[in-house]
Amino acid sequence: MAADPLPRLRTLCLALPGTQEVLSHGTPTYRVQDKQFAVFASPDNHHGNGRPAVWLKAGPGNQEAMVMAMPDRFFVPPYVGPRGWVGVWLDRRVRWGEVKELVADAYWLIAPKPAASKRGPPPSHRSNRR
Repeated sequence: MAADPLPRLRTLCLALPGTQEVLSHGTPTYRVQDKQFAVFASPDNHHGNGRPAVWLKAGPGNQEAMVMAMPDRFFVPPYVGPRGWVGVWLDRRVRWGEVKELVADAYWLIAPKPAASKRGPPPSHRSNRR
C-alpha cells in the first residue's frame, strides 16, 4: 500500500479558510464553523473497512454520477451516504489534484456566507460535472 494519505489530506483540508480538524469517534473530521465537510476513513477501523478513504459532502446528484462512472475510485460511504456524500478511495492511483477539487467543493457547499463571498462564487462547471 502507498504511504499514509492522511497527512496530504489534512494539508488540503486545513488550507481552506477557517477549517478545523476535529477527532470524532476516533476519526479525523474536517469542519468549518462546526459543520463537517470531510471525514478520513482509516483502513485500521470500521470506517475504512481495510482501505483508506475520504468521505466528502457532495452536491445534489454528484454521488450517484461519480459512483456509477468510476466505482473503482468512488463509493457510497456508510452513515453519510444516504445524505449524498461520496467516498473517495485513497490507496490506488490517487489523483490528488482531483481530491483537492472535491475537498474544496465539499467545503464551499457548507462554507459560511462571509467566507464564501471572499472567495467569490464557485466555478459553475463544478456542479454535476462527473
